[in-house]
Amino acid sequence: MKKKIIAKNIFGGITAGIIIFFAIWGASDIFIFSKKVNIEDIKYSQKIDSTYNIYAFPLPEEATFADELIPLDLIDVRESLDYEILKAAYWQSEMFLYFKRANRYFPIIEPILKKYKIPNDFKYLAITESGLKNAVSPSGAKGFWQFMETTGKSYNLEINEEIDERYNIEKSTVAACKYLNDMHIKYKNWAIVAAAYNNGEGNINQQIDIQKQTNYWDLLLNEETGRYVYRIAAIKLIMENPEKYGFKLRQKDLYPFIQTKNIEIDSAVTDFAAFAKKFDISYKTLKNFNPWLRKTYITNTKKQKYQIQIPDKSYRTKDYFKNDKKADSSVINLPKNK
Repeated sequence: MKKKIIAKNIFGGITAGIIIFFAIWGASDIFIFSKKVNIEDIKYSQKIDSTYNIYAFPLPEEATFADELIPLDLIDVRESLDYEILKAAYWQSEMFLYFKRANRYFPIIEPILKKYKIPNDFKYLAITESGLKNAVSPSGAKGFWQFMETTGKSYNLEINEEIDERYNIEKSTVAACKYLNDMHIKYKNWAIVAAAYNNGEGNINQQIDIQKQTNYWDLLLNEETGRYVYRIAAIKLIMENPEKYGFKLRQKDLYPFIQTKNIEIDSAVTDFAAFAKKFDISYKTLKNFNPWLRKTYITNTKKQKYQIQIPDKSYRTKDYFKNDKKADSSVINLPKNK
């Protein structure tokens, strides 16, 4: 019995010793690992300290919106523009998407603005409204130009269950131009026109009457509209001077302009998936290029003529991107490669 107890004690002692040994070894390894991690962290931090900087951007001596001077001699105006520049410049992911989309969509928007004698700067209003995508607001405004249904219909956009031309970039841009021109006849000032586009003519008229001011820069407006023109101006400054605000882009980083051909229809289409197959494209592609078609069919009882955009069937391939000759980097004033 004594032998068993002695043997058990010896075994227990050896086991305890082994456990203690490995515990000490493990703990030392943990400390060594921690030391390694700390050294790596320190080196990484030093690298960040030497390469990563956040700057305040100097304001330009002069800035304009729609060829009208922004009164930067006024301190509140300077600070408001400074605020929007910082907000936009340091929301880098969103600004990069603006650059990328602008290369695709500005070549469509700019000629229409020019045709209707709208200042070119209003292309930045479209960015402020929707980010150059077919957005839908909580209030029901839709498309690149964020038209409400009643306003869209009043400027001849067809809006019903089957068709919603607020999603048609060409037609909605034409409607926006007509709307902007109508407001400019009334206000004779493009900054106020932009504010009214955002907040509605009725609300702007009310504030003009109450405050007895017709100058946007002197009006006290709700926060969104009070920031609105400054935000447009900030986006314009950044997109026209990308490197100054820390954005480095190459032509190949941008979304290319995609050539399409128009197919005219003047009767019903019962199945757009079958229609798409006739042109060797998918239903998804058809809807991506014609988002104003809201159903899988169109009854077209009035026999109206519609233009369906059909892209080159190779547009999804790398070869199409390599051969992109239409996209123009000057659209967003990208610096040339040195």
